[in-house]
Amino acid sequence: MNNKTAFITGATSGIGKATAQLFAKNKIRLVLCGRRSDRLTEIKAELAKLTDVTTLQFDVSNKDEVFKAIASLPKEFQHIDILINNAGNAHGLSTIQEGNMDDWDAMIDINVKGLLYVSKAILPQMVDRNDGFIVNIGSIAGKEVYPNGNVYCASKYAVNALNKAMRIDLNKHNIRVSAIHPGAVETEFSEVRFKGDKEKAKNVYKGFNALQPEDIADIIYFVVTRPYHVNIEDLIVYPTAQASATIMNRV
Repeated sequence: MNNKTAFITGATSGIGKATAQLFAKNKIRLVLCGRRSDRLTEIKAELAKLTDVTTLQFDVSNKDEVFKAIASLPKEFQHIDILINNAGNAHGLSTIQEGNMDDWDAMIDINVKGLLYVSKAILPQMVDRNDGFIVNIGSIAGKEVYPNGNVYCASKYAVNALNKAMRIDLNKHNIRVSAIHPGAVETEFSEVRFKGDKEKAKNVYKGFNALQPEDIADIIYFVVTRPYHVNIEDLIVYPTAQASATIMNRV
């Protein structure tokens, strides 16, 4: 894999950062994307000791920023072998009738449109080469709807549908497409969902051993390193304590 280049969105924290770290240890060249320039600078300094790294600062929900940033890549990073569509978020946890429409827009713009924009910018080169791998990071929320999850779940159901659609449309171009749908992963996810309320966020993960970003990174690495004729197309990953989107064995 040391001659491959991976493009990772949402690379400054959580699953994206853990995946970047694991890929770097295995000498995969990296294009790391995020909105926070300070974090991009930090992770580049850390991982550049292990592999070739460049960074792009942009918001995946901004179509113009996406295409401008990707077009600006240095020549040595323009050949993208692996695209990890990881950027995503949840805003709020409320009933559909009480939902905040700005939160709805943010989730749809980032989780759905962002994935589409980045894929649209990178797919042409993969189609031209008849080669490439796209990994879409979904969620158990794309498999089950849970109370007060409405629009977030809808956005992740869209990711699940787009993953299947990509695999169908890109099949004739020899491009692998896979989705990984985690259950409870202990990241900044809940802090964002609860608008910075750290106490509420901590309570989400109390009483059980949640998945860690490194757990999902291990799975992503396993998926992308299978022989090319193998495509692991859809994986749901829970912590042992979780039986469904709503059933958790807490102690």
